[in-house]
Amino acid sequence: MPEPATVTTEQPFDVPAERRPRHVAVIMDGNGRWAQRRNLPRIEGHRRGVNSVRNTVEEAARLHLAQLTLFCLSSENWKRPQRELDFLMHLLEQYMIEERSTILKQNIVVSIIGRRDGIPAATLREMDETVRLSAANNGTRLCLAINYGSRGEIVDATRAIAQQVKDGLLSPEQIDEKTISDNLYTQNMPDPDLLIRTAGEMRISNFLLWQISYAELWVTERCWPEFEIADLHQAIRDFAGRDRRFGGLSQI
Repeated sequence: MPEPATVTTEQPFDVPAERRPRHVAVIMDGNGRWAQRRNLPRIEGHRRGVNSVRNTVEEAARLHLAQLTLFCLSSENWKRPQRELDFLMHLLEQYMIEERSTILKQNIVVSIIGRRDGIPAATLREMDETVRLSAANNGTRLCLAINYGSRGEIVDATRAIAQQVKDGLLSPEQIDEKTISDNLYTQNMPDPDLLIRTAGEMRISNFLLWQISYAELWVTERCWPEFEIADLHQAIRDFAGRDRRFGGLSQI
């Protein structure tokens, strides 16, 4: 696995804009493992992970990436202990409040994908307020996947399309890939070009299954609380050096 180089945000980035991914998606894994290795409660890993979120979001905006999507809470994560879930909801609410001014200052547009059921009303209120206040921005889009599962998303899209057919707005023969994309939570968003996963796990974990059909994968052994700007830079460098054929022949 690649090791990060020392870097500061003031240094110019050596990958030209046209070689950078338009959309980076991240599976932020390893918070609990990071904490347990240090004999700390799992929630301390989540707390430390917020720093990595902050740094990654700010660097994505500085690099003028079109979109950064972070997998914050999966629909399967509700199986975790209630104390940990309560803390995660508290962290999410706190993030929405404390980072709001920075989000607005950096011209970031916030959007949220996933189902709303199970999320406390206070947390939903702060999520909705940040989305509302940032809607007029036109910089990097920060998409947070919260209570998200790709299979559930596809089920919801299928139900929506079926209803359109039932209502006579669409015939079965008209259904194509664009129809499906237009009914996913991510409608009007570009598909990810680069998918980053931390903590060394080699699986997708029910994340953006439709959207990552041609995404480049980049995995690091570093847990999410250890993820630094240098890691993001290295992932983008590796992406820029790959030959993306999309099913065709190499141009090299």
